[in-house]
Amino acid sequence: MEFDWNNPSFAPAGELTQLDVEESFEDAFVVRLLPDSARFAGQSRYFNLGHSARGVGVLSLYRTNGKQVRVIFAREFLQEEQFFYKRRVTQLLDDKS
Repeated sequence: MEFDWNNPSFAPAGELTQLDVEESFEDAFVVRLLPDSARFAGQSRYFNLGHSARGVGVLSLYRTNGKQVRVIFAREFLQEEQFFYKRRVTQLLDDKS
């Protein structure tokens, strides 16, 4: 997966790095969501929830042309997002057993 970091529209906050964001897309349990709002759907924007290799939970809003990913915004998980992510991982693991 190739990322377009030319002129990013945001600056990672706190200890979040571009590497954390990229690694969150490669998480084995990544959750990708399609927008449920016409505002986002019309602009082909998507949500990605995943963990980086160092365990940082990252929520990203992005768009893609199928070859490149352009991250529009990224931040660390809020408590509710961490809960949602963990619940999804548990569901996936239960389905495999």
